[in-house]
Amino acid sequence: MEFIVNTYNTIFFEPLLNALVFLINAIPFHDVGLAVILLTLIVRFITFPLNHRAIVTQVKIKELEPELKNIKDKFKKDSQEQARRTMDLYKAHGINPLSGFLTLIIQIPIIIALYGVFRAGANFDLSHLYSFISVPGSLNTIFLGIFDVSEKSYILAFLTGASQFIQMRLALPPIKKSVSDKPSFKEDFARNMNIQMRYIMPIFIIFIASRFAAAIALYWTTMNIFAIIHETIVRKKAKKIITENDGKSSPNSQIINRSNS
Repeated sequence: MEFIVNTYNTIFFEPLLNALVFLINAIPFHDVGLAVILLTLIVRFITFPLNHRAIVTQVKIKELEPELKNIKDKFKKDSQEQARRTMDLYKAHGINPLSGFLTLIIQIPIIIALYGVFRAGANFDLSHLYSFISVPGSLNTIFLGIFDVSEKSYILAFLTGASQFIQMRLALPPIKKSVSDKPSFKEDFARNMNIQMRYIMPIFIIFIASRFAAAIALYWTTMNIFAIIHETIVRKKAKKIITENDGKSSPNSQIINRSNS
């Protein structure tokens, strides 16, 4: 167990903590809030290829919905053949349906480490600082002259929840009404999960963000805003490609190929 903790600290926690302290030293007036935003953006840019691939995969799958529905209807009595045909379709278009899940798994240690960095607000654990990182002589914890990032902030917590709601609305498919009076367990489960992720998750995040230092809420809000902008750009690009290829014989294959760029 000690080996796992030490490995986690060495690979994730300590680099992020030292990066934050370095940014605080480098930023004029030692603004902790601005340093949190910059660190969040740096992490997002480092993980950008993973996030971008996951979003592009979502767009690709959405464009293949008509073909996926045809497979489901044609082989509704043969689940194995349905699964095989679906995977063949994904393979033909270069789609890894697990990319979003893998991206989440990879980022979990980073999120936990960032939480550990911001959990204590401006009270950094000096024992984890590298020898070449100096302790800031002073700290400005009042972000924008309004929010003390070392204390709780219900306003920032609400902004975190609101930005999470917008981000989830972009990422999740629309909630569809069942075509039958008695929806299947799978349809009912998918619908309930969609509703919970769309509405319950932001409320839960507001609760969590309001319980800790506002630095965590500021990090989370920045991360959500970045994700919203990123996903909006990808979806607009995909929509433009669809419009350009409207009426052509095989628009989906062109969308798939050009969405990767």
